[in-house]
Amino acid sequence: TQVPVESGGGSVQAGGSLRLSCVFSGYTLCTWDISWYRQAPGKEREFVSSINKNDLTIYGDAAKGRFTISQDNGKKTVYLQMNNLKPEDTAMYYCEEARGSQLLGACVNRQDYWGKGTLVTVSS
Repeated sequence: TQVPVESGGGSVQAGGSLRLSCVFSGYTLCTWDISWYRQAPGKEREFVSSINKNDLTIYGDAAKGRFTISQDNGKKTVYLQMNNLKPEDTAMYYCEEARGSQLLGACVNRQDYWGKGTLVTVSS
């Protein structure tokens, strides 16, 4: 089973930018969406943003106004452009692919596939 692969993390100063990439298996009829989550040390995993095959995007509160999610279907890649980074953005960023299988015309057995994450560190 293929899982997403993240890249693009690194260390930046506050106010800087990073672009994360997530290579996934590609959209099927039963792919719900591709999402970014993050988890800071000692905190729960937090939703950042998601995008689906129709380019519908959703943003979590922390991402609004600073982060932009986009995709290149030909490259089976979802991007997260992060601008004006703050120290509180420091976290491991994970890509999640939600997909299921087709049965009698319906999508069933949704499963969430997680990448191993890419670390973003923002210094003040």
